[in-house]
Amino acid sequence: MINKKIWLSPPHIGTKEQEFVKEAFDTNWIAPLGPHIDRFESDLQSYTGAKYAAALSSGTAAIHLSLILLGVQPGDLVICQSLTFSASANPIKYLGATPVFIDSEPQTWNMCPYALEDSLKKLTANGQKPKAILPVHLYGMPARMDEIMRIASYYGIPVVEDAAEALGSEVHGRKCGTFGKFGILSFNGNKIITTSGGGALLSDDEAMIQKARFLATLARDPAPHYQHSEVGYNYRMSNVLAAIGRGQMTVLKDHITARRANYRRYKIYFESLKNKGYSIQLLPEPENYFSNRWLTTIILDPAHNNGITHETVRLALEAHNIECRPLWKPMHLQPVFADAPFYGNGTSENLFENGLCLPSGSNLTEPEWERILEALDQVFV
Repeated sequence: MINKKIWLSPPHIGTKEQEFVKEAFDTNWIAPLGPHIDRFESDLQSYTGAKYAAALSSGTAAIHLSLILLGVQPGDLVICQSLTFSASANPIKYLGATPVFIDSEPQTWNMCPYALEDSLKKLTANGQKPKAILPVHLYGMPARMDEIMRIASYYGIPVVEDAAEALGSEVHGRKCGTFGKFGILSFNGNKIITTSGGGALLSDDEAMIQKARFLATLARDPAPHYQHSEVGYNYRMSNVLAAIGRGQMTVLKDHITARRANYRRYKIYFESLKNKGYSIQLLPEPENYFSNRWLTTIILDPAHNNGITHETVRLALEAHNIECRPLWKPMHLQPVFADAPFYGNGTSENLFENGLCLPSGSNLTEPEWERILEALDQVFV
């Protein structure tokens, strides 16, 4: 008998979601807009501290709209973190712009401020000023936003903050997604809360959010007939999905607590392996940082672990029907971005070569934990 699959980060749905969805059906608000959209946006504003929010069809749509609102045109440059999911970089190409990829730094695995500054010195000296800087809070760990914002301010470049994986994470008590001109959230099925598919755009600029909502509803002009003076997009979240989001917001704190507990449990396990001569690294929180620990990740250098690689562990867990995943392959190594500029020293490549994401769902059961740890025990004998 095959054991039920343990997923890397499955949805975790409660009861409020069903209540709010039923309300949408009972009131016949089965439409792209409706009262749950308004309330979900209000919930996001209250939670993050952002003044305004637009609920959208995906985090990718939010990035795309933010770049449009910043006036990104074909031929422009947009600075982007290299170690991330392709959805961070793809919207740059949608607009015909060129991504300039920045390496990671070892403290948070996110955009390296030194590489960022080096890129801007060289680009601006050559008369090339990027239109935006796009850092990412990888796996829920906040980027070094104080330094990134200082550099961005010095060069006068707006920041689009990809917090798709970091809802609830903080730097000095300030929520991720509220440092830049725009903040991006994702509610994909694997995120810390989900609307099955969806995202949001955050900003303190009311006019920008109003324009985002306009563009996201196909840019229909205020006329009794259908008239369009600008190209629009079908990017708005539906009222039904927003109902799910409202329910998920009521359990977000619990999900974060559970994810952080996962990290602590893995940490205790891997620290216990030191007595056997193994050395597995987890990503610690810098001082005054708070990570939602969306995914627990490890670095496993075979030179310090008897030749065991991250792929050894991944395949061993896969044999037990347990999902693991390598860290993101850096964007500057992706064939689709082969011609894009890159600034760095190879940190993100080393992370990719040795890194692994472990099952981190907020609904992991004790029997599932037993299966995970038993499978790991068979590797680290």
